[in-house]
Amino acid sequence: MIDTHAHHWAIRVYYEDTDAGGVVYHSQYLNFLERARTEWLRHLGFEQTDLRDNLNVIIVVHSLQIAFKKPAKFNDCLIVKSQLTALGNSSWQCAQTICRHHDLLGKELLIEAQVKAAFINNITFKPTRIPAAVLQVAKTLI
Repeated sequence: MIDTHAHHWAIRVYYEDTDAGGVVYHSQYLNFLERARTEWLRHLGFEQTDLRDNLNVIIVVHSLQIAFKKPAKFNDCLIVKSQLTALGNSSWQCAQTICRHHDLLGKELLIEAQVKAAFINNITFKPTRIPAAVLQVAKTLI
C-alpha cells in the first residue's frame, strides 16, 4: 500500500559520503534527512528562501532521535521517506526512514528518525506560528 501522505526522495551514495571502508559516515545521514525534508517542503509548494525572504520564517531542527539499523555503502541507491506525524502552533514532527533500494530485493531499512522542527522568526530567532499557507497544507497530511 502506497502512503500518499509520505514523500519519497532518492539519493545515491557517493565516495565523499563514506569513510575509508566505503561505509556512509554516521553524520552524513543527517545531511540526507535534511535534504529530503527540503525536497518534501518544495514538493508541497514552499521554498525555504521564500518563507525566509517574504515571511521572515526559517525552519530549524529542534530535536531528533535516530536509530541506525544497518550501514549504507558507497554507490548504494537510497530512498528517504518523510512523513508529517505531529503538528503544533510553531513546530511539527516528521518521521523519516532511509532504505537501501534493491532492484530485485526491494527496500532494506537502514535508518529510522524522528525530527522535530521549529518555525522561528529569522530576525529575532524566537518561535513563531507556522505560516497560514503552510499550516493549511500540513493539516491535510496528518
